[in-house]
Amino acid sequence: MITGVETLQHAGVGEISFLANPRYRSQLLSTKASAVILAAEDAADCPVDCLVSDNPYLAHARVMNALYPIQQGAGGIHPSACIEDSASVAPSVEIGANCYLGAGVVVEEGAFIGPGCILLDNVVVGAYSRLVAAVTLCADTRLGKGCLIHPGAVIGSDGFGLANNQGAWVKVPQIGRAVLGDDVEVGSCSSIDCGAIGDTVIASGVKIDSQVHVGHNVQIGEHTAIAGCTGIAGSAQIGAYCTIAGGVGVNGHVVLGDHVEVLAMSAVSRALKQPGTYAGTVPAMEHARWRKNFARLRQLDDMVRRVQALEKELAALRHQERVHGC
Repeated sequence: MITGVETLQHAGVGEISFLANPRYRSQLLSTKASAVILAAEDAADCPVDCLVSDNPYLAHARVMNALYPIQQGAGGIHPSACIEDSASVAPSVEIGANCYLGAGVVVEEGAFIGPGCILLDNVVVGAYSRLVAAVTLCADTRLGKGCLIHPGAVIGSDGFGLANNQGAWVKVPQIGRAVLGDDVEVGSCSSIDCGAIGDTVIASGVKIDSQVHVGHNVQIGEHTAIAGCTGIAGSAQIGAYCTIAGGVGVNGHVVLGDHVEVLAMSAVSRALKQPGTYAGTVPAMEHARWRKNFARLRQLDDMVRRVQALEKELAALRHQERVHGC
């Protein structure tokens, strides 16, 4: 009988573990788990029962979901919650302590609004979505079905729209919305701005880690995953099935195509429209110097070829000098 999940190193009787990364293969030989999820090529080395899978990590995720399902709320509204009369809340919704729901808010069946959440006017929360705690959804924000929003996330706040007036900044009103599709996850303390004109759109299945900033009018395609501390500037377009690692910076108005992978700490300042893996950044310097150096960097491969050709010519000349005694 399997009752829990643990790592290969620490698992014991009644627990299942998994092997998906070869660097932990040495721990497989000594594991005390009752069973291990692994690939077929590792089965012969497993000292205990095993569950063979083409994708051990995915199988592990499914086992985790089976053993540790999300607890569905019992419904009901905490007495300390404040709900405007024009809000519409399905009977099966659970609303925690100290929540506020503004005018025209709609919360669909099975949703969970955790303690301290604020839903401003005309927010829509789709069926079975979960706001864990202290989540703020600004006016007109739309969440699809089955979304998961972690503590401290802010969705639909004003984008960074400013016009310069002789050195002073004048705020540009942000009149768009933030619209999230179904099954979107947003990590703790992340921020998704509303659109300036038009909407910021996060398509279904997108997964956003903690402390990520998504600027106004950004478009993110289906099932893209974005790791922590990434910043995406206004009006950038991110394709479907992309992977953006931690600490990436994406410039405004940049376009990333589908199936693009950007490695950690990269700076994306131009379009990456073809599928593939991209990386790279340089230390900050005076802008004119940076542009000049980067222009030369683009010529680096050609320069290397020319240097190699010159080296061959020089070697040939030296050989001739030795042969002729010159």
